[in-house]
Amino acid sequence: MRTFEEQTACVVEALFDDLLNEDEADFRCLQTDSGGPVQSEEEQPSGFDPVIIASRLRQIGDQCNMDFERVSSQALHEVLMGKMEKFGAAVESLCKRWSDQNPELVYERAFLSISVKLMMYILKKGAANVNPGHLIKAINENAQVKNYIETRGGWEKLDN
Repeated sequence: MRTFEEQTACVVEALFDDLLNEDEADFRCLQTDSGGPVQSEEEQPSGFDPVIIASRLRQIGDQCNMDFERVSSQALHEVLMGKMEKFGAAVESLCKRWSDQNPELVYERAFLSISVKLMMYILKKGAANVNPGHLIKAINENAQVKNYIETRGGWEKLDN
């Protein structure tokens, strides 16, 4: 069985693959939803399928309606200028702002939504220095988010 951190890496890498190959992604989603080729039982311990989980994570990201072009945040500005080491700080800053505007949204869901949406935004802007490690690190280093996912039964139980 993989650790939470290893599973996070698999999920985020699958998400990146999906985002970088969007033309093929719709076909892959249809395949996994319709029972098409997916990993064998030996390859997916306890129902863990990073492609399906990445699809759910992307849907959570799609729930974020924040316009990053209009947000004033020093950490976000630094990330958009290529300082990806500030990614976690930017997500925290944006998460606080979004949670203040949407008090019904729990912090952990806001964090996941914003971090995925911000990564999608950065990728669409064509940032050359972006890689899955920034999102993996942001999730793995956030004890509150890790606990949120684990208390629900792990990544495979994460719903959108």
